[in-house]
Amino acid sequence: MAKKIPFNVVFASDEDVNFPASELNTHGPTVHGWRSTVDGSLTTHDIILRFQQPAKIYRIQLLAHQYLIPEKVELWLHYSPKSLPSTPSSQYFDFLGFVALADNANTNYKSRELQSVTVTPRRGTHLKLRLIGSQDNEYNRTGQISLLAVNVLGEDLDVGTGSNGNGNGNGEDHIGSEAPPLDTATGELALASICDDLLFSMYVEESIVKYIRELEQRKTLAVSSERFEYARKLKLCMTALRTAGERLGRYSLAKRQAVQQEDFTTAKLRKEQMEMYRASVLRQLQVQQLLESQGVQSSNDQSCEIYAGGKPSLPPAPSLQEVAHALAEAALSPKSITSQSQDDKSSTDGSLGQASNESVVAVPASSVPAPTVPSALHATPTHTGGWRKSHDEIPQSPRLPSRHSSPMCSRQGSLRRRNKSVPRNSYEDYEERAIPTLRHSNTNEFLRECQGNALLEADPNRGRSRLNDRERRQAALPILVFGSELVEQFYSRQFQDREDGLMRLRNFLKELEVVEVPSNEHAASPNKVARSAALLLHRAVRDAVYSVFSQATETVRVLFLEYVPGRVSPSEVARCVDRLLPELLAKSGDPSARLHTLAQHTILSIAACPEVAEQSLVAPALSRSVGSGTHQRLAMSRLQMLEQLVHTQGISTDKHSGLTCRALSECGCSGIHHPAEPVRKVAERILLLVYKINPRMVRKQLPPDDDITRRNLLYRQLFTEFDKLDLDRKQELLEASKYVGGHSSGDAATPPTDKPTTSSDASRLLKSKSGQGLGLAASSSNGYASCNGKQQYNEQLKRSMLSASNSRKGSASNSESTEDNTPKIHCPFCNWSCAGSDATQLDRHYWKACPFLTKCPQCSQVLEVAALNYHLTTECDAKESYVVCTRCTESVHKQLYELHQMEDYCRELKTGAARCPLCHDDVHLPVDGGWKLHLLSAAGCPGNIRKKNPKKSN
Repeated sequence: MAKKIPFNVVFASDEDVNFPASELNTHGPTVHGWRSTVDGSLTTHDIILRFQQPAKIYRIQLLAHQYLIPEKVELWLHYSPKSLPSTPSSQYFDFLGFVALADNANTNYKSRELQSVTVTPRRGTHLKLRLIGSQDNEYNRTGQISLLAVNVLGEDLDVGTGSNGNGNGNGEDHIGSEAPPLDTATGELALASICDDLLFSMYVEESIVKYIRELEQRKTLAVSSERFEYARKLKLCMTALRTAGERLGRYSLAKRQAVQQEDFTTAKLRKEQMEMYRASVLRQLQVQQLLESQGVQSSNDQSCEIYAGGKPSLPPAPSLQEVAHALAEAALSPKSITSQSQDDKSSTDGSLGQASNESVVAVPASSVPAPTVPSALHATPTHTGGWRKSHDEIPQSPRLPSRHSSPMCSRQGSLRRRNKSVPRNSYEDYEERAIPTLRHSNTNEFLRECQGNALLEADPNRGRSRLNDRERRQAALPILVFGSELVEQFYSRQFQDREDGLMRLRNFLKELEVVEVPSNEHAASPNKVARSAALLLHRAVRDAVYSVFSQATETVRVLFLEYVPGRVSPSEVARCVDRLLPELLAKSGDPSARLHTLAQHTILSIAACPEVAEQSLVAPALSRSVGSGTHQRLAMSRLQMLEQLVHTQGISTDKHSGLTCRALSECGCSGIHHPAEPVRKVAERILLLVYKINPRMVRKQLPPDDDITRRNLLYRQLFTEFDKLDLDRKQELLEASKYVGGHSSGDAATPPTDKPTTSSDASRLLKSKSGQGLGLAASSSNGYASCNGKQQYNEQLKRSMLSASNSRKGSASNSESTEDNTPKIHCPFCNWSCAGSDATQLDRHYWKACPFLTKCPQCSQVLEVAALNYHLTTECDAKESYVVCTRCTESVHKQLYELHQMEDYCRELKTGAARCPLCHDDVHLPVDGGWKLHLLSAAGCPGNIRKKNPKKSN
């Protein structure tokens, strides 16, 4: 198996003093890499690597810089046995090929390109990299190029095998037919260790790499001894260690940057942060126990809680502020104060002059989770009796404090200092936020501030940040109305302060808080109060903390439902809604259920305000068209709120209300084309609500109701609901007319009696799209009122089949009828025909022989094969027992769902195709004839028990 081949750089045509070529010898997160000289005259740069021993080369990996990029890199290989002398002048390199590098403009010069080149297995002792040209960009005006890392993968070559070559050093010694070792699972080059990959070693911290190598060796031994539970734990541990190692690599890079900027305070805190996080990770993952340094442990062969649920969770990484706070607590702990030796006292007398009050602050051994720490640290008492220490006296690796004791989580807040003059590297962009340290400082002011948290407990207002000039200009009106103290709570960085501010504002609006206020606050009009509250709430509803957002929405409801009615002018109400509604609509599309539900409830509460309802301020924002690119959660929230408004406020005739038939139908029609099914369902319900009021407007927004449109499952279901509403409306009109007729005939007090509908009434009641009668003499004798749901569906199916047959025949059928007076019956699906006028023959054909139709396996209803899946889940009596397969879209019984997904025919549905429920094959859907070609062809559907009968001509 391939492994990393160690090498040394022996020659470089040129190099930058700060970025020598020797940087390529090692890999790690803090490696600088090689760079050419600035404004150099060379256009071709050569770098020669010498392997520590002859090797067989399989793969070469190159990691380029993010903006100092060469145009291409040529690879040359040389092999010389150890028995022959090798000098740069006598070396002959064999050309392997070249690697072209991208200009990296599409990533805005922020990512690095890794190129892995697999070569034919060759022997080699030297590798030459020839870098040609440079990619010009806005960050590289001088033509400088760089190479961050080089990795060579292969196998060590036996000295005896290597000496059998021809010894001419021409670099053509290669293994002819031998192929590199490949991983049978992935087909890639098989590596002896994952740590040998350049992508791993460049971003994982070195100490973690050592642990992972040891764990890999233990895993190999565990598999050979069939300790599979132990091997599983080792695999999960290595995966978690890699994630932690990448974080430690970013910390080490930040530490190196702080050292370069001579910010030794930050560097020391970074070092402590790395040690604390490394120790906590190794302790939680039980690495020492898994290594079994003291022999086999039976507990490793048993399941434990950490590795029971898959990948183990890592401990939270401590921030720099928590590290400093932990150091301060460890130094100020009363248990750590011991008497100092006489020698230390005498040495301290010369430096501080207070030998009588000197003491030693020591860290107990039990509180040190990782490396050893200094035995004693000097401290001097301040004039207040507290202990102070300098940055050079920070103890190393103290125990990480609990989360509730961290100043990050304290109610009083953290005394964070920011200095934006220092640029942040690319790794820190993925960290929590700004580093909470006092940069470019040689004092211990930051640690003194961390030690002064006791002052915050005595005075909570001490930790509240004051408003800057920009914030004061933004909040000028709220400060004038509510006072600066309440506004500062809204702008505070502590969420508890923001919650208190919202509670005070809510009590003020309810007139339940009795506070002595300045005279100008008494003079504030309701319009100013509402405008000031809207300014503060606009900031609060955008808060990321759920408790703050919950308090903000409650305050918004109090503002519009209790304070605004009868006090605030309509124009000011409109201004407040325009400020708050966009933020609440954005929150209504949040993936979190509690957030979007609370936002919807708040918007509906605003719409219930009389002043808001009179001006129709909410509905127009909800009734806008829903685009197909709108997020599913946002689109569904908007449509659900619009549906609720239709139920509560009704459909209006005011064109500015947003609840007109036209606005609702346009919104619903745009919603039914959304990719998400829940959005389409809500849009269909809105269209049905509008259809009850204005059917013509809704049908005008939809495609024509014909056979081609009804082939679409979406439109078929929608038009079916429309037909039901039309039938109900016509039946109500018919009953009303009968009731009026009964009054005119004499007895006005007698209600209409239930009488069976005659065939002529049914034919007038049911009309097809072409205006022809849908009723049959044989089927309408029982009457529409006496048919149950299944019989009604069958009757409508027969009538639609006859109507389709008549419409498709057209003029040809008319001319044929004139020539031959013999009546014929035709099947509109399979072109079957027979002489005679007996409709029972067509019914018998539908029931037994038509290959285009089938029987429902549950209710024995005759329906089209294409509609069977839809029928089983929405119309059948047993629809509760069926579900739609998310993969192949077939209707499957719930008890057989798991077995169905294991079948071979359960596969993803192709675009523009349907799935046949009989043979489970894909049916491509052209404009007309996809199902006909599948069901009526010579071979026919393999799963259809009905075969196409030859057309009768008698």
